Amino acid sequence: MTKIIVDTNIVFSALLNVNSRIGQILINGKNHFDFYSPEYVRTEIFKHKQKIKSIGKLTDNEFLETYSLILKNITILNHSIIPTEIYRTAELMCQDIDIDDTIFVAVSDFTKGILWTGDLKLINEPT
Repeated sequence: MTKIIVDTNIVFSALLNVNSRIGQILINGKNHFDFYSPEYVRTEIFKHKQKIKSIGKLTDNEFLETYSLILKNITILNHSIIPTEIYRTAELMCQDIDIDDTIFVAVSDFTKGILWTGDLKLINEPT
């Protein structure tokens, strides 16, 4: 199966609308894709929890239910499994784009997966 590394902005989109195409792929795509994300995605989601709840008009319970629904099919990887040289290469690639994307690029390289992101600068970066 194809390995897909899910960037935070994709998870945010799914949290805001589980019925969107993105939400439905994450919820129902497990028979076609293996989804991965670094543990950083959890930190970012909870860092922006109030904003997500406000934009999505979600109660605390709705947020937690949606969070569980979206993340249940995503394997969360510990950052420590990424070899230093892979992380450094990703960091160099992201330094002029968005340094926060480094871990996603590193996980993509490490797993030989495809990065799913909405970050146009990162999408257009030559590898």
